[in-house]
Amino acid sequence: MMRFFLLLSLSLVSFSAPAEPDVWLLIDTHARKIQVKKGEQTLETLDSIAIGRGGAGSKRHRGDNITPFGSYRIGWVGKKSGFRRFFGLTYPSAEDAENALRKQVIDRTTYERIVTAHQFNQIPPQNTVLGGQIGIHGLGNADSRIHQTFDWTHGCIALTNTQIDHLSQLVETGTVVKIK
Repeated sequence: MMRFFLLLSLSLVSFSAPAEPDVWLLIDTHARKIQVKKGEQTLETLDSIAIGRGGAGSKRHRGDNITPFGSYRIGWVGKKSGFRRFFGLTYPSAEDAENALRKQVIDRTTYERIVTAHQFNQIPPQNTVLGGQIGIHGLGNADSRIHQTFDWTHGCIALTNTQIDHLSQLVETGTVVKIK
């Protein structure tokens, strides 16, 4: 039992490279779509995504409701999420940490914790002033009319339940996700 718990715990904090390293996601926050790409070729497009209430850009701090620009990986998959499925991203990135340190938003210790996590392919701390728990998720039991009307997340990327179920067949832990 203890060995199973240890293996389960380790699987929650580390991530591996995707099965096909050239398959990745491009999230275009302006066009409100996700492109599933293989190399530079677009395999599929998922339209009508919702982003954070605060728009997209440089995330300043936890609770700003901004969907962060940057390059991340899927760090973990929550299959029993209140949002149907949750693909947790490796936010904050080392670049996010470097920018925050330079602006004195985080201290050197927090910076080093984030950078070290990335160096060892682990999920970076999710409880810093920069925030965490940024990901791609479905609606769960939320009203689809709200999803179609305005951006409603706290910084995540939201899809319909049908879209998130389909996406779960195309990506896995380690898949690169670029948000622009």
